[in-house]
Amino acid sequence: MIRTAMIAAALSVLAVPAFAADVTGLWATPSNGGQVEIARCGNSLCGKLVTSTPIKADPARKDVKNKDEAQRGRPLKNLQMLYDFTGGPTKWTGGKVYNPEDGGTYSGTIELVSDNELKLKGCIVAPLCKTQKWTRLK
Repeated sequence: MIRTAMIAAALSVLAVPAFAADVTGLWATPSNGGQVEIARCGNSLCGKLVTSTPIKADPARKDVKNKDEAQRGRPLKNLQMLYDFTGGPTKWTGGKVYNPEDGGTYSGTIELVSDNELKLKGCIVAPLCKTQKWTRLK
């Protein structure tokens, strides 16, 4: 009986990732030189677009592709684009991803692959999904 408990305890330790599992911080996106800061927002995760190549070229650049005309005048710099992700310590679900490149909002998941890499998945409806790998910036 003790041996079974010890084996179960050892297996539960092996199931825990070998990294710190802190998704907060600044992340580089694979397109347009984007940098997104992920933070805790109450009991969930959120993320804002800190900069990108288009923002560097025009810091006053607006959210012109937003599907909601009333939102097209808001600046892209510091625009919240990730919100309502819950879960953890390595996978967060139930969130929304706003993509300023096409003006769409998608259901999403965030999975921390390692201390320096995460996978962001956005879906119109499964299986119509797109996954990106983001890299942590120091």
